[in-house]
Formats: sequence, structure tokens, C-alpha cells
Amino acid sequence: MKRVLYLMLFVCLPVLAQQDTTAVEEYTIEQFYKNTRIGGGIFSEDEERLLMSSDESGIFNVYEINIKDGSKKQITHSKEDSFFAQGYVPGTGEILYSADKGGNEIDHIYLLQKNGPAKDLTPGEKEKTGFAGWSDDKQWMYYISNKRDPQFFDLYKMKPGVWKPELIYQNDEGYQLEGLSHDENLMILARPITTSENELFIYDRGKDELKNISKEKGSYSASGFSKDDKKFYYITDVGEEYAYLVEYDLASGKTSTVYETNWDVMYSYLSKNDKYRVIAINEDGTNKLLVWNNKTGEQINLPEVPDGDIKAVSISDSENVMRLTIGTSRTPNNLYVYDFRTNEIKKLTNTLNPEIDREDLVSSEVVRYKSFDGLEIPAIYYKPHNASEANKVPALVWVHGGPGGQSRTGYFALIQYLVNHGYAVLAVNNRGSSGYGKSFYKMDDKKHGSEDLKDVIWGKKWLESQDYIDSENIGIIGGSYGGYMTMAAMTFTPDEFDAGVNLFGVTNWLRTLKSIPPYWEAFKNALYEEMGDPVKDSVALYNKSPLFHADQVKNPVMVLQGANDPRVLQVESDEIVAALKENDVPVEYVIFEDEGHGFIKKENEIKGYKQILEFLDKYLKDEEI
Repeated sequence: MKRVLYLMLFVCLPVLAQQDTTAVEEYTIEQFYKNTRIGGGIFSEDEERLLMSSDESGIFNVYEINIKDGSKKQITHSKEDSFFAQGYVPGTGEILYSADKGGNEIDHIYLLQKNGPAKDLTPGEKEKTGFAGWSDDKQWMYYISNKRDPQFFDLYKMKPGVWKPELIYQNDEGYQLEGLSHDENLMILARPITTSENELFIYDRGKDELKNISKEKGSYSASGFSKDDKKFYYITDVGEEYAYLVEYDLASGKTSTVYETNWDVMYSYLSKNDKYRVIAINEDGTNKLLVWNNKTGEQINLPEVPDGDIKAVSISDSENVMRLTIGTSRTPNNLYVYDFRTNEIKKLTNTLNPEIDREDLVSSEVVRYKSFDGLEIPAIYYKPHNASEANKVPALVWVHGGPGGQSRTGYFALIQYLVNHGYAVLAVNNRGSSGYGKSFYKMDDKKHGSEDLKDVIWGKKWLESQDYIDSENIGIIGGSYGGYMTMAAMTFTPDEFDAGVNLFGVTNWLRTLKSIPPYWEAFKNALYEEMGDPVKDSVALYNKSPLFHADQVKNPVMVLQGANDPRVLQVESDEIVAALKENDVPVEYVIFEDEGHGFIKKENEIKGYKQILEFLDKYLKDEEI
């Protein structure tokens, strides 16, 4: 279950592909953020439109796309908080969206009425909610909410037009809600034990019976019910290194493996009437999507888009058309629609700023290197076009969030911006990262800031071994848990990296683990099992917290922080910055008053990321700003 942690605090050397060393155009940060990020893509009832979220306006708003002609209409016009599309209200054409306030993660569900202002359907001041879909007959909206108890999420439903909450399940034991049968009688509940182990239960509401179906230790996650509610599906890694898909017969309790391979199955689901099965594989940092026709047993040959990876799909209720989300490491995701009847595919969005020539950007590639103990470490690598032995370039080690996250091959504007301006970037997947088997995943438990940090340092050594890298100018950068790793590197190995950029990273584990949001209560003990208990393991956590050892830092540091961050509080960054200044370490600090854990507004990303480049140019290129 550490596959997607809530903390998200984000062999021989291979012969690398030869890159074109001709000069490329350098683009400004403003040009990179004229790109558009999109999300969702929900079919209307008549399947003539898609509802999506886009940050074209500067922050995320809700848009509709006409599938026939590709025309786009902006539905919401927020200028302060991002709005994320959740779906159409059946039979009405009205729209649901979710939003928080300034990145505080207290998400509410809103109804965009046809005649009248938007209505907050979950108006509790501290109520955190999550949209959970529609009943099979489309008569009820499901959602989870912690309004009754801030620590736990209950399951509710509302009838459109009435919009009064009805409690379906009161969650007094701290379970995580993972699924509901079509007839509402069976619920799937999970209980975390560690970040890599949990239990999975089927709760019969009619009989008030709870059945544990996780009889062996491992990771379990729900993958839905068959249309007739006779079979239930889940993903587990029990007895195997990688997660696989299982079918559970509800009458007999017998299980059978539906699909397994030598990579993790990330998720799987059935289309509305079970005609198609979708399976997503995490294959070496890239999504691999499989779609089967369950009636014929044939695998659908998904259309190939040049240099494109299919990141996600959604099949319409009629099962005639499918929305595809496709992107590359050089282009942001775009939406396409595929017609099963005609095998035709239509592109609906163009998210790359037309001022940018994609050939000036670089394709990521997967590399591997050996760490201090011989363990093979996978990484995603970006080599500037102009890097050569005659033109050595500075480099950065990028550390993902988590713990337990994964650097992947998709597009990230900040990385492309830095590479475009002459920095090689090695995004390491240190031990403890998702996607490389459960043994690799568990290797950093209670070893954070030690062995995983060594993996990062050996990534730096790999960079130094490349004849086109300026080995005297290598920095480190990361967000959330990667921000912690950045500060750990700058503190505990102060001679390794020439500069560090810490984006909202933990610097005091004792405080962070004590101050986690109340709605993480169900996950808290599992988190403590991995990171350490702030009471029982206080000495160890003190020793791995950069704040208490800031006098060891030698080289320049930049810190970026959102004031509304509920995960890594602003005081974490305030205090490390103050400590560095007290020790006369060059430090730059950027705070955004209207952001949370991660930055989502384009104006803030432009400001902050431009300053990152200026900071790196000053200390890794010796350029005067």
C-alpha cells in the first residue's frame, strides 16, 4: 500500500543514446508555463462532450470539449482556487467539481447549478470530502466525509435535486473505504498495518458481518465488483515480488489469478457492463495499458500515437468509445477519443505551447547504476542536447517525493526547463521507491537519510563518470520527501553537492510525525512503522532531522514553501532557513501565501522556478544574476 503513500512529502553503465549536440533554442519559464495541464475527461450522458480540468486560465478550472468538432468551452472562472471536474449530474446536465482553499486540502464538493450560483454540497468548515461516484441506477451520488469525526471517513450518499446526506457506513474503526457493490450491500474495507502491508475485508451490511479475505501477509487493494456482484477483484503481491490481479468468487471464496507479469499491476477496472477489462502496468517507470474484450477474450490493439505513451483510459457507459490520456516526456498529456466501432482515434487537445519546438526538448531514458553495496538503482535521465566532452554541463540529482514515490518518464515542465538551460538531470529511484518489487520497496524502512541517501550520492558518482558532465558542479533538488533528502544530503554529506534546492521538504521529523493531519489517523500507525514513532524512536528521528544538525551545512541552499501546507508545515522551512542564516550559509527562501503542498498556480510556478534557475546558475555556473 506504500505504492501511493499519503505523505507524499512526490551491472554495467549503459551506453546512452546519442543526442543531437547542435544548438537548441532556450525557452523562458513563461513559455514553459504557457503549456497547459489537463486532467479528467468524463463523458456526458449523450457521449458528445468531455468534462475536464485545465490550468489554461492560470489555475485549474472546469472545461467542456465537444468531441465532434474539438471546440472547448470554459465552464468555471475561478481566479483564486483551483476547481477540479468530478462529473455530470445524471439527467440534469449540471456539473460537480471539487475545490479546497489555498491548498489546505480540505476539499469540498460543489454543484454548478444551471440557474444560480455554485452550491457547496459539503459545507462543513473543516469537512474534508471525496467524490466516490454514482449508484448503478444513477439515482444517488456517493462521497466520503470526515464531518462526523475528523479522524475517519464515513460513506454517504445524496439524491440529486434533494442533496441531503444519508449515512451509508459509519467508520468507527479507522478503515479505509475501497469499494461498494452495485447493490450497496457489500463494502470493501482496508486496514493499514505497515506501508507495505494491509488487510482487506468484505463487509456485508445486511448481515453486519466482516470477513477478512487477506489471510496471508501482503499488500491488497480493491479493484471493483463484476456487474452481477458475484465476483470481486483485488490486487495483491502475496507470494510474489510484483502485484497481480485476482478474482474472488463471493459465493465460494475461491480465488484465481486474472493477470500477472514481472511488473506491478497498478490498477484495473471493468467497463460499465463488463464488456472490457482495463489493466495498467507500471513498467520501468512508464504506464503500459492493456484493454481486453471480455466477451471474445481478445486484447484490443490500442492505437499507436507517435512517441506517445497512453497514461490512462476511460470507457463510456455505452462501451462504444474510450477517452485516452496520452503524453510523452517532451509533451504534456493530451486527450484523445477512440471509437471501438470504427477503430478511429481523434485528438482533442494541444497542450504544448506552440512557441516551443518539441525537438528542442529531450526524451527521458531509463538508466541503471550500482550503489554503494552493489544494488542496482534505476533512474530516469535527461541529457541536454548540447552536452559533449567539449561542452561539459552541470548536473542535478532529482529526488522524488514519498517516501515510496517514483520518478517516471512523463512530462514535467520544471525538469525540461532546467535541461533546456543546460543542466543534466538524473531522477533517481532510490531503494524504497515504488515499481521495482516489494523487496526493493521495503529496503528503506527506518533507514531514511542513510542507505537511500547513499543511493542518491552514488547517482551523483554516476553523473561524474559521464565525460560530458562538469563534475565540479553537481547539485541536488527534490520536493516533499525529496526536499528532505535534499536537506539530508546538504547536512549529513556536506561536501557532496555544490548546491541544494529544497521544495517544501521535512527538516524536523519529530514535529512532522506529531503534526500530521487528523484525517491521516487510519494511516498513522503504518507511517510510524516505516518512518519511526516520534515518541519511541525520538532519538533516531532527531538524528536524521537536518534542522538539529544545520551547523554542518556548507554549501548554498534554496528553500520554497507553501504557507498553507498541511503536510510539511511552513515552520519547518522557516526554522531551517533561520538556522542556515545563523551559520552564514548562503540561503534563498521563497514563500507562497496561497499554496499548499506543491505549487499549482502558474504565476507562482513561474516566479519560483525562474528563481531556481537563477540560483543554480549563480552557484553551479558562476553566473552573475
